[in-house]
Amino acid sequence: MNTPIVDNTPSWPQRLLTVVMPLLPHHLLSAMMYAVTRCEWKLLKSRIIRWAIKHYDVDLSEAVIKDADLYPSFNAFFTRQLESSARPVAAGQSDIVSPVDGEVSQAALINQGRLIQAKGRDYSLLELLGGDEKLAALFEEGNFATIYLSPRDYHRIHMPLDGHLRKMTHVPGRLFSVSQYTTESVPNLFARNERVISLFDTDAGPMAMILVGAIFVGSMETVWDGIVTPVRHRISSWEYAPQSAQQLTLHKGEEMGRFNMGSTVILLFPKDRVAWDESMTNGESLKMGERIGGKVISA
Repeated sequence: MNTPIVDNTPSWPQRLLTVVMPLLPHHLLSAMMYAVTRCEWKLLKSRIIRWAIKHYDVDLSEAVIKDADLYPSFNAFFTRQLESSARPVAAGQSDIVSPVDGEVSQAALINQGRLIQAKGRDYSLLELLGGDEKLAALFEEGNFATIYLSPRDYHRIHMPLDGHLRKMTHVPGRLFSVSQYTTESVPNLFARNERVISLFDTDAGPMAMILVGAIFVGSMETVWDGIVTPVRHRISSWEYAPQSAQQLTLHKGEEMGRFNMGSTVILLFPKDRVAWDESMTNGESLKMGERIGGKVISA
């Protein structure tokens, strides 16, 4: 039997985008997109929503609001709420679940402080975490998973397991596209893009959830702080002491944040505390709430 030949040669628009991307005014473009996606002028927002539904084959049958015309803006459509039955959450005590609808980009061990970005490319754990050495030490030789959200996906982000919020850090940066081609082409992409790092205490030890911004995604939200809008040119951190008024506990499957356009979530766990399921292979499609791994039970 002849094996079909798959042509992975990048198209000329992809190659051009890689050359032009560093030159673009990323944050200006994102600010413009922010304004357009929140426009409530019916003619404009309805046309954009209907174009997105057709172009990305978006399924509204699972959404609470099924009529596209009832969304007040494109962003309201993009961050739409789903029916409670649409995403059952794996209930096993040791189950770790996908925080989002998306596609597995990478899921592996952190090797000598490096994470795999794509075949032939890796990047620094310390740089990903904004140079925080104490935070990076928690995850040395641990497990990571990178999940990419396409424009057609559900864009609310949920908890993989129960967690107590300890810290949030905003790291300013660029807003490169996080498409498969740019991930394979742009060095240190996830450590260069703007990102929000949330640290939780869990039964599997500390867990970091990293929301990575991308082109047109200069707006990320958490349920406890809304849109994260710190000082643009320096790292900002917020501590949430135990038993304080700001201390927050979120349960597995609860919403923790959202992207206002598509991007990427990176999960970090310490060494020998979790094990990814065999289904966590590159390119595998995930639904929020499905099991992706389990907590390692110590003997």
